[in-house]
Amino acid sequence: MEHLAIIKYKHAVRKLILAGLGFFVLTWMHPAEAEQRKDAPRIGLLALLAAPSPLEEAFLQELRDLGYVEGRNLNIEYRWAASKTERLSAFAEELVKLKVDLIAARATPAVAAAKKATSTIPIVMLGAADAIGSGFISSLAHPDGNITGTTNIMPELSGKRLELLREILPNLSRVAFLAYSIDPAHKLFLKQAEDAARDFHIRFQPVIIGNTTEIDGAFAAIAKERAGALIVQPLFITSFGLGKKIAALAVQNRVPTVSDGSGFAESGGLMFYGPDQAPLFRQAATYVDKILKGAKPGDLPVAQPTKFQFLINMNTAKQIGLTIPPNVLARADRVIR
Repeated sequence: MEHLAIIKYKHAVRKLILAGLGFFVLTWMHPAEAEQRKDAPRIGLLALLAAPSPLEEAFLQELRDLGYVEGRNLNIEYRWAASKTERLSAFAEELVKLKVDLIAARATPAVAAAKKATSTIPIVMLGAADAIGSGFISSLAHPDGNITGTTNIMPELSGKRLELLREILPNLSRVAFLAYSIDPAHKLFLKQAEDAARDFHIRFQPVIIGNTTEIDGAFAAIAKERAGALIVQPLFITSFGLGKKIAALAVQNRVPTVSDGSGFAESGGLMFYGPDQAPLFRQAATYVDKILKGAKPGDLPVAQPTKFQFLINMNTAKQIGLTIPPNVLARADRVIR
């Protein structure tokens, strides 16, 4: 028994020594790790969403693929406006006061807020609707200033979306456009869509709201004017997450819809036609990498989408009693059934 007690005593002493060594090592390493986190570059991510969407996840994943580990060699200050556009300016100013090394701004209103807050901190656009038309840059090839990144060409695709509507609705005579007045890009969307409607000899009905709570009233106005179809500004889907609500209201009012908001067809919208956004968001991460390594934003050409998608939701078509012509179905990249 005495021998067994000695063995247990030695084992206990060994555990205490090892625990002490472990504590010493962790205590010695912690300041170095903390210093590394402190010295790591800090970027701000400014968005209208309440949490990352798959597109933001694509951006963050690309940063990881480029070797950035959050909390180790990169710090990220997240500012989610949660559909409250009025919060963007204050959030942008917060990021400037924190002296972040860069601001990644998601969607046109966020880029506008960041631009207003600083002319020196680099700004990387994540999917602005029209960087030149919105006044963010002077040239795609030579943006100059402190803004670069990725821009869509969504407004310019209005003619294609109207063409698709006309193909499935040969007698279409009036089309409505749901726009968000707070978004600086809404005027560009409206102008392009109105010009396209004029070319197709279709009457154009702008339905402009300044608050997402006005959507029900917007559909009442659309029904009152008997619009034969509805084009939806992408911000409602991509930044406000209202794709399902808008799609449900459209089905209730039996109004065919089309939008370039990612995920609209999956949410129940009739058609999506627009750029494939995921590659652009991954590419935006490469801009962050280059700028953190010393590149100047004004020297980095702004990227535009090169791939476009066309999706049709056949479940929605059936719900509103619409037959999609075979030639239109044949051109779809994906048909949701």
